[in-house]
Amino acid sequence: MTARQWYVLLVLSLVYAINIADRYVISTVMESIKQDLHLTDSAVALLTGTSLALFYVSAGIPISALADRYNRRNILSAALVIWSALTVFTGLSRSFTQMIFARIGVGVGESGGTPPSTSMLADWFRPHQRTFALTGWALGASLGAWIGADVAGRVADAYGWRAAFYAMGVPGLVMGILIFTTIREPVRGAMDGIDAEAARAAIAKARVKVPVFKALKTIISQRATIHLMMGGAVVALWGWGLMWWTPTYLQRAYHMSAGEAGQILGPMHLIAGSAATIGTGLLMATRWMADPKRVLWLMALVVAGVTVPSFFIFYTHDLAVAKACLWILVPAMYFYIGPSYGLLNNVVPPQLRAMTAAVTLLMANIANLVIAPQFVGLVSDYVAGPHGADAQSLRFALLLLAPTGFWAAYHFWAATKKIDEEVARVRTAQF
Repeated sequence: MTARQWYVLLVLSLVYAINIADRYVISTVMESIKQDLHLTDSAVALLTGTSLALFYVSAGIPISALADRYNRRNILSAALVIWSALTVFTGLSRSFTQMIFARIGVGVGESGGTPPSTSMLADWFRPHQRTFALTGWALGASLGAWIGADVAGRVADAYGWRAAFYAMGVPGLVMGILIFTTIREPVRGAMDGIDAEAARAAIAKARVKVPVFKALKTIISQRATIHLMMGGAVVALWGWGLMWWTPTYLQRAYHMSAGEAGQILGPMHLIAGSAATIGTGLLMATRWMADPKRVLWLMALVVAGVTVPSFFIFYTHDLAVAKACLWILVPAMYFYIGPSYGLLNNVVPPQLRAMTAAVTLLMANIANLVIAPQFVGLVSDYVAGPHGADAQSLRFALLLLAPTGFWAAYHFWAATKKIDEEVARVRTAQF
């Protein structure tokens, strides 16, 4: 890998960190927002998760179509500036209505983050390097989650929950300018050809403007690709859905402040999440993991195995046991990200990579930011009854969500049936 490749990977990983931090800071201070604006669990779920996700997923497909046709660097830098500015405006909001519109704006902006990033990385690295590169890029998730939990929690304790949004939003404005001035747009498909003629053919094919519906039809016609995307979506429903409510749960069940809960969860994201991501990247770089079936088997086994301790996080009343189980759950939420995107970039042609990333994000974020928060919030409110949601009602709702990890593992296993066929199809351009 060249110095330029390392630089692009580092910058795009930091963008991903900002994306995650700006998204998850609101879960850290969710209990404070609920008390300040006098909301129920289901209402705060609508405000903090669903409002962002609905517009995130709605804008994701058209923005990814633009990223498959036009300059991805420009789209990414503009999107970063937009969502960072609106993160600051979230902290300035003084009412439910103002905040929900700010979160809608954040969602629209963030939809222009991951599809251009993963598509650019696929054109900066050769096929055998992509799983490693995308796993390195995924380190941004653990860094961002630590910032959104620990750093944001400390800022909230010291200066109030609004200041946490200011601290998360301002760095993104600077990073957007950095991307625009220091990173160039890579040539599409150039890294996929074995020789110059093959590279030119890939570039020519990438320049074809594939209609959105035709692109979607191509993606959903591939069984292994769909199972891989579904596996990622259900992991998001399970792991990230549980973690969305975990700061609030810790504050209620163990009488903590936002900062105290963040100090527990933040290091888990930074240390365990980073270790899992780096370890996965090193493992993916070995010859043994060059077989996509082995990658999928590993993902299925890890997710299924960690589903058990994810249940005991909320079943136990012992904080030490809950912490131990969280240290097991958190790394499992990270290790699948890089391999998933790496495999997806190898089973679709270059001109469909941003679209595939957008569809994957659409599925994952509907699961993570719409279904999981609203399901948990509604169940918690229903179980609590007229006296209002509390630690017990939230515990019950989270226990219902925890077993969905087994469902995710099934999809990774099912993807092994057709994965070799779909990888071969890309190499022979049979689409």
